[in-house]
Amino acid sequence: MKEHFAAILKAVGEDLERPGLQRTPERAAKAYEYLTQGYHQDLDEVINNALFPSDSSEMIIVKDIELYSMCEHHLLPFIGKAHVAYIPQGEVLGLSKVARIVDMYARRFQIQEQLTTQIAETIQSVVNAAGVGVVIEAKHMCMMMRGVEKQNSVMKTSAMLGTFRESQATRYEFLSLLRDA
Repeated sequence: MKEHFAAILKAVGEDLERPGLQRTPERAAKAYEYLTQGYHQDLDEVINNALFPSDSSEMIIVKDIELYSMCEHHLLPFIGKAHVAYIPQGEVLGLSKVARIVDMYARRFQIQEQLTTQIAETIQSVVNAAGVGVVIEAKHMCMMMRGVEKQNSVMKTSAMLGTFRESQATRYEFLSLLRDA
């Protein structure tokens, strides 16, 4: 990757011998390895057996999970937060694992719509939940730094599975809890 970043810098007219750029291709390659680490993560390792028996059948919500991803169309970041809810059926997932699942998919080249669905489907399959709801709110640098240059636009996406799709009351409860402080 280092050589490719060097080629990009040369292509835009930069001097790779300039003091500030001498190690930039190496630093950029390391940054991209980190920013795309989700490709090298395994779901079973992320979950790490953190499924616990539970009699709870009430909604569990993890709000405001920071996420950082890269737009697959422009390779620019989008930054936001995910809100994840599920209704357990005999097992609950360790709290940190919800955030780790968000990160595993966010740390790939993505579109927000796909990211939202991947998180919901994964939570559904891991926990065998009665339902899952995921809402993501994000600001996209491809909208802010180029093109239409809209600084205050926020994209919101949702994925509702099981009872979150089938029951208006469940969906309403989830969405209303997101509005509460």
